[in-house]
Amino acid sequence: MPDVTEAITEGLTDPQLGAVTHVEGPLLVLAGPGSGKTTVVTRRVAHLIDQGIPAWQILALTFTNKAAGEMRERIDAIVPADTMGRRGLTVATFHAFCARLLRRYADRAGIAPRFAIYDSADQRAAIKAAIKAAELNERNFSPAAVAGTISQAKNRLLDAAGYAAEASDFYARSVGRAFTAYARILRENDAVDFDDLLVLTARLLQRDEAVRAELQDRYAYLLVDEYQDTNHAQFVIADTLASRHRNICVVGDPDQSIYGWRGADIRNILEFERHYPEATIVPLGQNFRSTGFIVQVADHLIQHNQQRKHKPLHTELGDGERPTLSTTRDERHEAQLVVEDFRAQHEAGTPWKEMAVLYRMNALSRVLEEAFRDAGVPYLIARGTAFYDRKEIKDALSYLRVVANPNDEIALRRIVNTPTRGIGKTTLDRVEAAARTAGVRFVEALRRADEVPELSVRARTAIGKFVAMIDGWRAAAEAGDTGGDVTPLADLVERVVRESGLESQYRGDRSDDDRERLENLEELINAAAQHTPAESDDPPIAGAPAPAEPHTALDWLESFLESVALVSDADAIDPASGSVTLMSLHAAKGLEFDAVALVGLEEGILPHHRSALDDAELEEERRLCFVGITRARRHLLLSRAIVRTHRGLRERTMASQFLAEMPPDAIIQTDRSEPDPFADDGWNPGGRGPGGRLAEFPVGSTVRHPKFGIGRVESISTRAAGATARVSFARVGTKTLILEYARLEAVE
Repeated sequence: MPDVTEAITEGLTDPQLGAVTHVEGPLLVLAGPGSGKTTVVTRRVAHLIDQGIPAWQILALTFTNKAAGEMRERIDAIVPADTMGRRGLTVATFHAFCARLLRRYADRAGIAPRFAIYDSADQRAAIKAAIKAAELNERNFSPAAVAGTISQAKNRLLDAAGYAAEASDFYARSVGRAFTAYARILRENDAVDFDDLLVLTARLLQRDEAVRAELQDRYAYLLVDEYQDTNHAQFVIADTLASRHRNICVVGDPDQSIYGWRGADIRNILEFERHYPEATIVPLGQNFRSTGFIVQVADHLIQHNQQRKHKPLHTELGDGERPTLSTTRDERHEAQLVVEDFRAQHEAGTPWKEMAVLYRMNALSRVLEEAFRDAGVPYLIARGTAFYDRKEIKDALSYLRVVANPNDEIALRRIVNTPTRGIGKTTLDRVEAAARTAGVRFVEALRRADEVPELSVRARTAIGKFVAMIDGWRAAAEAGDTGGDVTPLADLVERVVRESGLESQYRGDRSDDDRERLENLEELINAAAQHTPAESDDPPIAGAPAPAEPHTALDWLESFLESVALVSDADAIDPASGSVTLMSLHAAKGLEFDAVALVGLEEGILPHHRSALDDAELEEERRLCFVGITRARRHLLLSRAIVRTHRGLRERTMASQFLAEMPPDAIIQTDRSEPDPFADDGWNPGGRGPGGRLAEFPVGSTVRHPKFGIGRVESISTRAAGATARVSFARVGTKTLILEYARLEAVE
């Protein structure tokens, strides 16, 4: 097939050609970012077929359906499906391949041929049932935490009995009971979860000699893409299939291993040569994506990692422009800077769709969304949900909507039993029937729950506590007294998040998803702290009083909810022009853009605070930063804020240590943090900065309050709403007061 042979080798570099034309024996391709990895994999498959190897003996495994589909399309373009010897090629994800095997060998694997595959929602429901069956309390053993522990055990190829046998403490023994119950539920329902697809296949290959021999003969040539992302079960599957012929080709990059938190084991690729001493190693260091300075910054950074295989990164695309590192005043200034930078890029000819903003935590997207929306720049959230559409945020907003308007039945129904408080569907159906009979609103029927004879005492008590909680928040909001120390609105939102149980629901879980939900709730508090009600621009009405300015928490809440409701207004977005992509660093892997902004380069964000005491996690954070940098083709903006809001409080940050690990001569550094964010007019639009008021009331000074009397200043803090003073009063104890409104007087 001369035409095919020419198409296979056309345009390849010498290292790429070596990887493509390698046939027999193990092969490790260390493919750096932008090095043409997919080209090498697809052309190697085509080359094997071109060499006369039947396609049915070739198995190519990857991680996403998109990658598998792209691989098939590229192979088809070189070796069409009707080519002799082309029939039977298997290109699939690990999970799809395992599902296919398990249906074929179901009886040998000990499962029903028509087994159901549970997705995450199905799994969560089954885990909850298992926790109940194990007589455990969900408050102490959350479904997410239990599911995560079971998943880790399955990744080690442990079943429920194996996990229970090695359980050595109370938590592990308790989870062991839930694991046993969960396994029984899956079995009774003829179901498997995603982990089971891998685990059952690995066990089948290990324990059934006949099946193992048949599959080893069938798949004499194995290719595994993104090998750095494989977990232990996937390693066992690949290693067992390849153990007879040893024709295994793995392609990956230890420097892009960023999924350790979900089971990926970087040792699989780092120790490949230990498992296959005769392996050929081909490093692909030439980057066909990014210009020189971007590659230089990435290469310099990643060399600070110890768990890696070095390959010199280089490009022939020219030096290009130097990346810019901008130091900004705060997160709002940072977001504005990104918008300005992208506008300039767009005016220079870069389409919006070729730009992306990358961040370590999804919570950072909220301020960015607002900046792009206010500027009329089209944007979309990739592989995620817009901030105000996320479940935990919608739950919190529903609570706030009920505080603002108790007759909002849609919001009320969403949160009446979220988190669960014993007000189930049967109870709500009975309350609704009582409301219809009495001809009152749903919320009023809840208030009269004691008059509904069909309700149990427990249900009445739960409803009573719920109603009292809502009424308490509303009364405090109407009075303007929320008992906190930030703005009336931020205090109210924080109180609702805390007292509703939303915060404790996610704080008790151990999964990354729930930690992220908690961070998002904290970002909602930040949004409330930064919200300033707009002055009314309604035309004056003759004879009518001027609109009252917001002064209670309830006034601020109504303004805030209105501003949030307008977030989804996409009238200004023109889909034909494309959109800027906002996405997490994890979601960005495998993508590329002409212009990239990597924000939040601060200690505690990137690297994440969880990596502070763990060298392995710190290296994964560095790899994550490396992945972000290498998404950029020609323009890269790095940014940090010297002040960032956390739970409504403005806190100084420390620059990410990764910035000091980048080559200074390859980066343009700009400090745009002046004026100081803590100065009187530097950060708070409303003029409520700490400024001179701080000097008036130094710590230790004596002050007088018109209501509380004489007190002593114990501490001063700078917050989003202005400076606050913690004052110990002789008559009423300690109070935290916003200096702008406190009416304090210094006492000589």
